[in-house]
Amino acid sequence: MPLAAQFSEYGTTDELTVVEVPDKSPGPGQVRLAVRAAGVNPIDWKLLSGAMRAQMLLQLPAGLGSDVAGVVDQLGEGVSTWQVGDEVLGSSASPAFAQSAVADAGALVAKPAGLPWEVAGGIAGAGATAWTVIDDLALAAGETLLIHAAAGGVGTMAAQVALARGARVIGTAGPDKHELLRSLGVEPVTYGEGLADRVRALSPAGVDAVLDASGRGEIPVSIELAGGPERVLTLVAFDQAASGVRIHVGGGGADSAPAVAGIVGLIQEGRLRVPVARTFPLADVAAALELSRAGHVAGKLVVLPV
Repeated sequence: MPLAAQFSEYGTTDELTVVEVPDKSPGPGQVRLAVRAAGVNPIDWKLLSGAMRAQMLLQLPAGLGSDVAGVVDQLGEGVSTWQVGDEVLGSSASPAFAQSAVADAGALVAKPAGLPWEVAGGIAGAGATAWTVIDDLALAAGETLLIHAAAGGVGTMAAQVALARGARVIGTAGPDKHELLRSLGVEPVTYGEGLADRVRALSPAGVDAVLDASGRGEIPVSIELAGGPERVLTLVAFDQAASGVRIHVGGGGADSAPAVAGIVGLIQEGRLRVPVARTFPLADVAAALELSRAGHVAGKLVVLPV
């Protein structure tokens, strides 16, 4: 039987264990994957902690993980878009921190030959979110975008999508991540007190739009720099709705495959790369979630079940 990470009670990563689970069978319109890589996202440790019980009440014992890359090994009824042996990536319908998972056929895109598994496994959630929010901000060529937490999973991809569309990107991060941002084409600034002055030193007129992937109190300075809240979008500061900024929920949306395909296309064109901060075997999934929860990670964390 395949192995999977599960928890029987909400709480800390101490609740996670790797156990044998029954083989899954894909339903109509689904495929089963031999999982090669699964990206870690903040929602994973939030689900484990019970912080999202009001939005997503899980039937325990439960697993985690939704970003997936793997090899199709079984087809559900009515699936003609994929064949056994196809290498794919996207979003899973069952927990992805496992050796086997099922996914809706339409939630997957083909993995390009030569794309490393750890990169493929880290694309779906952050990539679809990045693509969607840049669309939502209606960023035009020649405009300047400020990204808070620009070195994170969503931040690095959103920056590169914006750059590929002809925008200029300024990104906040700790000094130890500035070189990474420069390598992506982002102009780095250090977050914290005096941020507005540091941004204006690079862009005296302020910025055209702001993406907040940090949630550490940057909304007032973002509104100031953007000249109003209309083009300030946050992924995390849900308590700031009254300020007039845009609150983005739902990641890449229900139909995220086109956005994921867009990210993959930029990778194939050499215009986007996915920094992978660290990989973990399935047995160390708890350590991966702890590192994600602590924050300040440059790039993606990815679990490699095999």
